[in-house]
Amino acid sequence: MSLPAVHRTGRRLPVPPTPQTPDGLAPAVRPKRRRRICVVAGFLRQRIAGPPDAGMTTAEYAIGTIAACAFAAVLYRVVTSDVVSGAIGQLLDRALHVV
Repeated sequence: MSLPAVHRTGRRLPVPPTPQTPDGLAPAVRPKRRRRICVVAGFLRQRIAGPPDAGMTTAEYAIGTIAACAFAAVLYRVVTSDVVSGAIGQLLDRALHVV
């Protein structure tokens, strides 16, 4: 059951009559219109999805994951080194003494 359309003033809007065939059923969509709808839908689907080669393949995901893990390992080594740990400790000490 659909709700009646209401204008912003609160008045009900007239409901357009549904075209009916002699047997009381709504007519089917004409073939030309259906074809046009399919063409437009296909165009929109392609515009939204992008070209078929957009994105990475499984091999590219694997190489990207390995590269990310290697970068994380290097970053961990740098952050946990004595020089960086000492610099972070001094920075925290100065920050706490200022407050």
